[in-house]
Amino acid sequence: MTTTVKGPASYFPSIEKKYGRPIAEWKDLIRAAPLTRHRELVTWLKTEHALGHGHANALVAHTLAEDPGK
Repeated sequence: MTTTVKGPASYFPSIEKKYGRPIAEWKDLIRAAPLTRHRELVTWLKTEHALGHGHANALVAHTLAEDPGK
C-alpha cells in the first residue's frame, strides 16, 4: 500500500522534472540565501531562478518548516 504525498512535498517530482535540479539542491540554495522571510524567498526563486509561484512557494514552505530558525 502506498501513501499519497500531500502538502508542499507533492510538488517535488514536478519541480525536479521541470527545472532539472534535485530538491536537496533547491533547499541548499534557499538555506544559503541572505533572505529569511517566506515572501522574499519566493520572489527570489521566481526572479533569479525562473521558478513558477507554486513551485517556489512549495520549496520555501517545506524548507522553512524543516528549519524554523531561518
